[in-house]
Amino acid sequence: MRLCVVLPCFFKNSDFCDAIYKISALGYDAAELWGWGDIDPVKAKKALSETGVELLSLCTTEFRLNDPDYRERFLSGLKATCDFAKELNVKRIITQVGNDTGMDREYQRISIVDGLLSSAPLLADYGITLMIEPLNTRFDHKGYYLSSSAEAFDIVKEVNSPYVKVIYDIYHQQITEGNIIPTVISNLDNIAHLHAAGHPGRHELHLGENDYRVIVNALDKAGYSGAMGLEYFPTLDPIESLKQTRQLLLNK
Repeated sequence: MRLCVVLPCFFKNSDFCDAIYKISALGYDAAELWGWGDIDPVKAKKALSETGVELLSLCTTEFRLNDPDYRERFLSGLKATCDFAKELNVKRIITQVGNDTGMDREYQRISIVDGLLSSAPLLADYGITLMIEPLNTRFDHKGYYLSSSAEAFDIVKEVNSPYVKVIYDIYHQQITEGNIIPTVISNLDNIAHLHAAGHPGRHELHLGENDYRVIVNALDKAGYSGAMGLEYFPTLDPIESLKQTRQLLLNK
């Protein structure tokens, strides 16, 4: 299992390049971003090259896939994000789908599917995978449209593009539905990336109700070859927290 550091969770006020050098010194070789608008691609590319850290994913700028009135705005933001991602050799982009508009749910689902179908040719041109994200609506994202992983997988299957997948967040789905290991293993073909945090609290993995060592072992046995993004807010000093998590999951 490859571990990936979601930089804003640990280095909110740090320069991107400084954060890259810090996680490299800890033995991590992969990172993620949320927003990317303030990142200097030239400096970022130098830091990534010098450390060997790969920037695995970042977020697009527009998220309202469930509202067709925002389609062109979504596609424009996706194009700009793909341009930036290409500069840094990023192969995955995360998108949410938007808060529930109050319209009929089937109407919103069709809009999401159509938006992803419209995105697929652009993604194929860039060789970049777009990942939709189901989120929990109980604590963190009240009013969000997509909470069910089953619905997310159904949407991806309907789009039927190798460049449109699901990012499965274990923290969110533990809150929403549980049954983590069987769900992930039975849907590996539709999952491009994982996120992880301890629940309750969204803190260190060992502080939550899930045994992440068991989860990682099960995924390794199932042949999962992707990464798990550490998307939690540490209660410890960030450096110490990342050291402990690496030791917990990789024994390193």
